[in-house]
Amino acid sequence: MNMQNSNPLKESVKKYWNIASCGTEFIREQKHSKSYFEAIENFRYTIEPEIFGFAQFTRFHGKKILEVGVGAGSDFTQWVRAGSLAHGIDLTEEAINNVQERLKLYELSAVDLKCGDAENLPYENNQFDLVYSWGVIHHSPDTERCLDEIIRVTKPGGQIKIMVYNRHSLFAFYQYLIFGLFKGQPFQSLASILFKNQESPGTKAYTIKEVHQLLSSRPVSVTIIRTPITNHDLLYYHQSKFVKMLARTAASIFGWEKVGWFLMIDLQKME
Repeated sequence: MNMQNSNPLKESVKKYWNIASCGTEFIREQKHSKSYFEAIENFRYTIEPEIFGFAQFTRFHGKKILEVGVGAGSDFTQWVRAGSLAHGIDLTEEAINNVQERLKLYELSAVDLKCGDAENLPYENNQFDLVYSWGVIHHSPDTERCLDEIIRVTKPGGQIKIMVYNRHSLFAFYQYLIFGLFKGQPFQSLASILFKNQESPGTKAYTIKEVHQLLSSRPVSVTIIRTPITNHDLLYYHQSKFVKMLARTAASIFGWEKVGWFLMIDLQKME
C-alpha cells in the first residue's frame, strides 16, 4: 500500500485482513499445506457456488485479466488454471503470500502478483480484457475511486465483474435484528450497522438503485445486475432448523432473485 495515500480507516481495514484472508479463519489444517488450500477452496465454493456462474473462468482462456483483491487465492487459482494471463493485486501481504504459496504448491504461475491499493491501481490505462473483484471494493474507504480505477485499467470493450454487498438483502436485515433491534438500538440504519459490524471496519453495502446511479455517469454499459438469495441469506451457519425455515420463508415472500446479499454487477467498458 502507498503510505502517502493511507488513512486511519484504510489502515484498520488492512490490519483486519492481514490477520487472515477471507475464509481462512475457519480452516484448521496446517497453513499452506495442500489440505489447507483444498479446505479453503471447498468451503468457498460450497458456501458461495454462484461465483462460478458469475466469473465464468474458462471463458477467459488467453485473455489478460486482473483480479482486484485476491485474498486466499481460490478464484485467482481458477483464472490461472483456465489459462488466463492472470494479474492479481491485494492490499495485504498475507494475501499475496497465500497466493504465492498456493501457486508454488500446484506448480502454477501467474503473470503478475503484487501488493497494492485498489484506489490507486499500479497499471496503465486500458490494459485488461477483464477486471474481476468479488466482495472487495466495498471494504475500501473510497469505493467509488476503486470503481473508477477498475474502469480506467479495463480495455475499451472489455468486461468488468464486481460483487458488492446488497443493503436491501435478507442478510443485512438479519444484521439489523442482531446489532440494532435486539440490542435496543432500533433506529440504527442498516448502513451504520454494516459499517461497524460486518467484517473489517467501514464495510459498505449498496442498493441496486444506488449502483445504477453510480454507473450512470461512468463509461460503462450494464450487462447484468443480480441479487439472488445466497447461503448467507439462508443463514447456513445457524444451528436452529426453525430459524433456517424462517429464512427460507422470508426469501419466498420477498423474492429469491431480489433480496440476496451479493449484488453481482457485470459491465462492459464503452468503446
